[in-house]
Amino acid sequence: MTALIVTIHVTVCILLILIVLLQSGKGAAMGVSLGGGAGQTLFGATGPATILTKITTVVAIIFMITSLTLAYLSGHQSETSVMEKAAAPIEQKTE
Repeated sequence: MTALIVTIHVTVCILLILIVLLQSGKGAAMGVSLGGGAGQTLFGATGPATILTKITTVVAIIFMITSLTLAYLSGHQSETSVMEKAAAPIEQKTE
C-alpha cells in the first residue's frame, strides 16, 4: 500500500514540476504591457483560468492528499520487527 502511494506521489511531484515550468509567469509580458494599453491588466484581475492552471490545481490537490496519507502511514506503523524471532547473538568473553 505504501509503495503504491509513494509511486503516485513521486509521479505527481514530477508532473507538478513540469506543469509549473510550462506556464508563463504573471510578469512575462511586463515590458510590453507597460508600454501598451494593457498596463492596467498587469496588476488587475486576470482572465479565465487556462487548462494548465486547472491541471496544476488538480495535481497540487493530489500532491497534498498523498503527502498527508504518507505522513499518516509513517506515524502509524506497526511495532513488529523482522528480527523478532531471531536468536540473540552469543557474547564472547574477552580475557
